[in-house]
Amino acid sequence: MNDFSTAQRSRVTMLDVAERAGVSKASVSRFIGEDRALLSDAIALRIEQAIDELGYRPNQMARGLKRGRTRLIGMLVADIRNPYSIAVMHGVETACRAHGYSLVVCNTDRDDEQERQHLALLRSYNIEGLIVNTLGHHRDELHELHREMPLVLVDRKVDGLDSDMIGLNNPQAVEMALVHLEQRGYRDVLLVTEPYDGTSSRIERVSSFQAQIAQRSELAGAVVETGVELATHLQTFLNTSTNGPKALFCANGVAALAATTALREIGFELFKDLGFIALDDLDWYPLVGCGITALAQPTQEIGARAFECLLKRLRGDDTAARRLDFAPVLVERGSTLGIRGV
Repeated sequence: MNDFSTAQRSRVTMLDVAERAGVSKASVSRFIGEDRALLSDAIALRIEQAIDELGYRPNQMARGLKRGRTRLIGMLVADIRNPYSIAVMHGVETACRAHGYSLVVCNTDRDDEQERQHLALLRSYNIEGLIVNTLGHHRDELHELHREMPLVLVDRKVDGLDSDMIGLNNPQAVEMALVHLEQRGYRDVLLVTEPYDGTSSRIERVSSFQAQIAQRSELAGAVVETGVELATHLQTFLNTSTNGPKALFCANGVAALAATTALREIGFELFKDLGFIALDDLDWYPLVGCGITALAQPTQEIGARAFECLLKRLRGDDTAARRLDFAPVLVERGSTLGIRGV
């Protein structure tokens, strides 16, 4: 045992260990590297004792750079406050840790300049691969990075980037929501989405909604975006006479929170005469009114599979880019009990 402070340990060098053990610096390097088997048992024991006595801690980053490997994975997210991003990031980090990698996360905060700076920063860290869940406005930089290292997209496409992509089966999710609402007796559906902002998953959900509404003679549908006018849009929707009972379909958790807040602002009793279903399944959904029916995304698995795809590429897989789309899980609660109580 030793009583070296953290500050003292940080000042101990490989040369100090070599001198204490009475061996060469090269022998110490072999001991802490991958060539320990080349040392005799006696020399290895002396080095081990010297390391313990001095409290030496090798610089893992420097070792990684010397070998061309850092075991660092980068992750670029558009909004770290978004519960979806946090949940997927947890899945990625758990998978990284299980395989001996560390995760470096950069949040662009939906800012193009931040995205550009973070891409440069991640490159300076010599990351071995990159997982991207952001707007992808800096396509040239992403293409350049993809030429240098494996890159996997999560949830959002980047035009022209031929890379693995992991996400939700959006058309299937929309169909599940509409089938559920139709079976419960709702006939007029308003889709609430965040502004498109070039986000492929949002565009895909809206396009699928419009296409499927057009194919369902029993349903009418419209789309509104979140923002300062949302409460007004909801009031208009609720007051307009249409072809039957009304329901809201929120395209993600952020839209669900905005819609719930807006309904309270206009004094509407939640879910009494209005169906409500939302993508994502957040912790607060069961706590609102009689509970919000959700289409839960398997975020942990999405994050884990994103890393697994990246790991295959790191190990030499050069097959064509793949897309993995996961199905959501319907979690029924009181917000869609139905007009007929079914």
